[in-house]
Amino acid sequence: MAGIDRNTQAPVGIFSNMKAEEIIRARIVDSEFAFPEIVIWLLDKPLAGSSHLYKYRLAHVVNDECVVRFDNEVGKGDHLHFGLVESSYQFVSIDRLLMDFNTNIQRWNLENGNT
Repeated sequence: MAGIDRNTQAPVGIFSNMKAEEIIRARIVDSEFAFPEIVIWLLDKPLAGSSHLYKYRLAHVVNDECVVRFDNEVGKGDHLHFGLVESSYQFVSIDRLLMDFNTNIQRWNLENGNT
C-alpha cells in the first residue's frame, strides 16, 4: 500500500504483490533547515520501467521543500528531480546512485547559496 512521504509530498510504496526487503533507511541532519533522506529496497523482480532489482527514493529537503530527488516509479522508471526540472536517470549501481545524489546535493547548495 502506498502512502505520502511528508517531506517530498510524493506517493511512495511497494505494490503488495511484490516482495521487498528494505536495505537502507537513513536521514542525515545537515543543519537545522536541511537533510538528505535515503530509502532503498531490494525487490524480487524489477519495477515496470526499470531493469534492476531496486526501488529507491533519495531526497534532499531544504526548508521543508524537496529540492533534489532520485527515484523510480512503476512505469516511469529511474529519474531525477532537480528543483522543478525532472529528467531521466541512468541507474548503474547503488554506489553510483549514492555518489550522484551527493554530487547533486553539492550542486544544489552551490547554486542556491546553501554551502
